[in-house]
Amino acid sequence: MRALIPTGNPETLTELGDVDLPTPAHHEALVQVTDISLNRADFLYLSGPANDFRPGIDAAGTVAKAAADGSGPAEGSRVVLHLPSGGGGAEYVAASADRLAVIPDNVDSASAAALPLGGLVARRLLDLAGPLKGRRILATGVGGGVGQVLIQLAIAEGAEITAVAEQGQPTEHMAALGAEIARDIDAVEGNAFDIVLESVGGDLGSKTVHKLRPGGQYLWFGQASGNPITLDFFRLLQEGTALTLRHFVYADGDGSRDAEDIDALLSLASQGRLQVEIGHRGDWSSAGPVLKEMSTGRLRGKAVLSIA
Repeated sequence: MRALIPTGNPETLTELGDVDLPTPAHHEALVQVTDISLNRADFLYLSGPANDFRPGIDAAGTVAKAAADGSGPAEGSRVVLHLPSGGGGAEYVAASADRLAVIPDNVDSASAAALPLGGLVARRLLDLAGPLKGRRILATGVGGGVGQVLIQLAIAEGAEITAVAEQGQPTEHMAALGAEIARDIDAVEGNAFDIVLESVGGDLGSKTVHKLRPGGQYLWFGQASGNPITLDFFRLLQEGTALTLRHFVYADGDGSRDAEDIDALLSLASQGRLQVEIGHRGDWSSAGPVLKEMSTGRLRGKAVLSIA
């Protein structure tokens, strides 16, 4: 069968090649993939040292063969797959049946494929932040898949959210979802926010900590710039900015909650309470160039590719 495989070349990253058709274990279903959603993580893994990572952390498809043990969705069901180790960019995937989430009839497969990683990060990050009603949030790096879900969920819970965006980064979609946009972190009012959600690092991420109110929460969930944040204990002491800093990892350990959480996100989408903007649709043969475009931060929303 055909699948996206790594090239080891930073200019191309991935290409279509031939791999063996998977043989499902007793508890696994065989899924014919129809759509894959690309994430920044796909780019980062493919850009690393020589590896065997195959892109496709998020995908949607149809159950071609149900699990032999009788668990999970029936043959013919449309399902979402979340594969932290990748491999969804293939004509067929074998996946544990209890990790598959059934797509509601009124949600298209492309939108469903765009939900898992960004949705899981956003949902679990806000759960960690605690009750949101009446609280002010400052967020960085939320122009993509995580951000569009995070903004909607936060506002639905009664929070106010300010998104920090660099010059040239698309912001119309974030503003349309209800976020206030800040182009200059230095111009953002200090000691004004209850929560900072930081995923950029470097100078920007370092400055956001000084926008917290005393006792605020700083949730660190990424480092898109590649540069670490720096904190000055004595400056914080002088400002009186006591805070709680927590490093966030979205994975729940063994992945047993993934299907349940994705079901909840799909339910919100089915009810019209969660929108997923797809900024690029195309054929999976274009995966390499699309990943390169995503890495620049200029792609608005999600990128979804069809398996032709």
